[in-house]
Amino acid sequence: MDKVVATAAEAVADIGEGASLAVGGFGVCGIPHVLIQALLELGSGELETVSNNCGLDEAGLGILLGAKRIRRTIGSYVGENREFARQYLSGELEVELTPQGTLAERLRAGGSGIPAFYTPAGVGTMIAEGGLPWRYHPDGTVALASPQKETREFNGRLYVLEEGIVTDFALVRAARGDRHGNLSYDASARNFNPLCAMAGRITIAEVEELVEPGELDPEQVHTPGVFVQRVVEVGEAGKLIEKRTVREQADDTRSGAGDEAGAPGAAPEVRRPESAG
Repeated sequence: MDKVVATAAEAVADIGEGASLAVGGFGVCGIPHVLIQALLELGSGELETVSNNCGLDEAGLGILLGAKRIRRTIGSYVGENREFARQYLSGELEVELTPQGTLAERLRAGGSGIPAFYTPAGVGTMIAEGGLPWRYHPDGTVALASPQKETREFNGRLYVLEEGIVTDFALVRAARGDRHGNLSYDASARNFNPLCAMAGRITIAEVEELVEPGELDPEQVHTPGVFVQRVVEVGEAGKLIEKRTVREQADDTRSGAGDEAGAPGAAPEVRRPESAG
């Protein structure tokens, strides 16, 4: 029952050429940064990734993308990554775009043993009708387009059939995990991590804090250990903030102003986001 491995390198050692990966995180919040770095150093390529987005140019899946290790990706958001756009438009990367909620449900369905489901999202668009460019030729013409999907009417409304997603491996990050693989995520770092953990045949979790079985409150277990095969403790390594913002209010010295935070005359307000992850 002890699923702990000593290092991230050991945890990803059998992820080979052409493997498919479900990868948790949203932007750089909750991403399994240490496992991704270990996979980069391992050198495996021709990977197919499933993730909400493909990281930034310098972080997350973006570092695998920049090293030309990803052949195909399934996701819902492609912004914040110039190299992603360059590879896609030049025909170096195959991209299957899917609505965000549909992506989440495809991962959950795959992890639950459900091969497909009907959803109204995408009906009447190229998501259902086909024709979305998955891969371009270098000259900008479409080399491969999405196929038409099956639709069916239920109670007078049209739905499109979407397939569940199961991958060879899943990489996730949790705030706390025990030796049995039970995982707990903090706040928004939970995002896609539980869904990706379900979808992987072999799920590898990097955890900031490793605890003994029984120490996690059962109500705080977001991913049961049955879905997790390997756990590696990484501490605070890899926690990033995608965008830092500082906002100051204009000074207003009018009499009587500034009794409440944020009111005119109050001291300039500085907001700093919490550490992502």
